[in-house]
Amino acid sequence: MSQWRLLLTRPAEDCAALAQSLAAAGVGSSCLPLLAIEPVTAEPRQRLLLEGLHGFQAIIVVSKPAARLLLEHLAKAGTQPPRQGWFTVGEATAAVLQGAGLAVSTPSRGDDSEALLALPALLQAVAVPAARVLVVRGVGGRELLAERLAEQGASVEYLELYRRCLPVYPAGTLKRRIEAERLNGLVVSSGQGFEHLQQLAGADWPQLARLPLFVPSPRVAEQARAAGAQQVVDCRGASATALLAAVQRSAAPAS
Repeated sequence: MSQWRLLLTRPAEDCAALAQSLAAAGVGSSCLPLLAIEPVTAEPRQRLLLEGLHGFQAIIVVSKPAARLLLEHLAKAGTQPPRQGWFTVGEATAAVLQGAGLAVSTPSRGDDSEALLALPALLQAVAVPAARVLVVRGVGGRELLAERLAEQGASVEYLELYRRCLPVYPAGTLKRRIEAERLNGLVVSSGQGFEHLQQLAGADWPQLARLPLFVPSPRVAEQARAAGAQQVVDCRGASATALLAAVQRSAAPAS
């Protein structure tokens, strides 16, 4: 049995699945979702993008909520999506689209935009003249994909299907949960997840910043260190497998 007892912060459904995977490997955890997914109402421009998917050389879907909501919109509209030209940042998002019979390319290493931008299949898709790329995401995501693809001559449009919100918790919830369950590590799955962790911690952040923090990428690791986190572990991926590997190679703090 591992000495680690981790606070998991993903959206509720993902949190429960991750907790189950960790438990099977002997790692204890507690779920406190810090990201709630709130679908946004489809506007005329979004409906036009959904109807025009066949006009894009690459469709990049950045998260599982984006994939699920996209498929829901297409089913509701009775629109048949193209089978080819799909790209995702992570394998879990790819699996959602593959379940609908779509052919998806995803990086074999790394769960971030940087890894996707190095993917040969994506570079090939956007190498045609006047390539069009659609990025399916939540409201206000990173701009790196669009910036880099535009540098290569592609025209990039966004289809934003949801907002990520911080669920409402009473003040002091985070510290109380950590103390009550004697948790000795924190896990975030994105930059926004980290922002919400810090926001919920409030005045307790300097104390909680001393706990080991598991993050999915070098970018989030840098963000956490800049905010004062003292022990940051980069899992090099957001999957349960990547987290488990990082946990198993890290020594738990002495109780």
